[in-house]
Amino acid sequence: MKVQYQAKPQYILSTFILFFIIHSIQVGIGIQGFQRIIFSEAKNDSWISVVLAGVFTHIVVFFIIKTLQLYGPTDIYGIHIEVYGKWIGKAVNCIYIFYCLGMFVVILNNYIEVIQTWVFPTVPTWLFSISILLLVVYGVTGGIRVIAGAGFFSIILSVWILSFIGYPLRFVDFHHLLPVMESNITSILKGSYKMTITLIGFEILYIVYPFMEDRKKVIKYAHLGVAATNILYLILMLLTLSYFSPGQLENTNWPTLSLFKIVKLPFIERTEYVAVSYWLLIILPNLLLYMWAAVRGIKRSFERKTKGVIWFFTIFLFFVSIFINTRSKINQFNDFFDNIAFYIAFCYPFILYILALIKKKMTSLKEN
Repeated sequence: MKVQYQAKPQYILSTFILFFIIHSIQVGIGIQGFQRIIFSEAKNDSWISVVLAGVFTHIVVFFIIKTLQLYGPTDIYGIHIEVYGKWIGKAVNCIYIFYCLGMFVVILNNYIEVIQTWVFPTVPTWLFSISILLLVVYGVTGGIRVIAGAGFFSIILSVWILSFIGYPLRFVDFHHLLPVMESNITSILKGSYKMTITLIGFEILYIVYPFMEDRKKVIKYAHLGVAATNILYLILMLLTLSYFSPGQLENTNWPTLSLFKIVKLPFIERTEYVAVSYWLLIILPNLLLYMWAAVRGIKRSFERKTKGVIWFFTIFLFFVSIFINTRSKINQFNDFFDNIAFYIAFCYPFILYILALIKKKMTSLKEN
């Protein structure tokens, strides 16, 4: 396996599309109900937790890009081989592949739970699972350009949803945000930690970096994508804290979706039904990118054919998704994976940067 990877010309992407890739993969299933989870820790200061989590995300993205720049056109799978050696590197690659598959399961099962709760309570899990998985197979088979296009149109075609924010604004009470810093710093930091599942996705930078046309501009568009996500989450948190009372927010599983219930349009009786169904377009880039990242990991590490790997993962994910089919199992898996995602997405980039930097300096000394 070669450490560096030079993408073929037909797979090269314009660098500005990275903004849409990052933003689309971060805005997924977590946006539907992250407010209650953060509020359980930080109370009225939950918006501060969102700000701190966003700032820390920018720092992690900076170190991810710095790590990639040490080796030129490569991805995390190549860096692992370079840093750890052939066999340990492949073992670490497998861990990262399972991480991507785990994130896929989290997103898929949470969306299926939402759509069963709100729209189709009698439709079995396996039917939703196989329908979405076949759609993912079709998209991943098309390659990175198709996946990037899905992320682009996911954002462009979802802008209209933001217009609904104006409806709950008429009923907000900003006095709910006072007093500031009522919670202690420990509670606020715990709230930031709870943003893990909501904010992760930016680590896809490790995989898409070799496909960028102008890598000098990667840092610009990556930070713009993360900033857009952070601003969106901050607005939703402030709106939710101002609209719901503390008691209501503690007992509302999906506050963002609940905000749609007050929207009244003359031609749509239940606006939240439209929002839940339309959400598939929003989570689709998440699923496509994580599946593609896992498939690419197998291809880079073990040089297997892509189509066979895609179908193997699809069958595996199908059985996993129909096994995790109750609220308690989904919550247990979310909590378990929340801890894993925090260390892999937020902590590991610092460790990998230090190890890559040491390895690079040792190699330079040997060459000299």
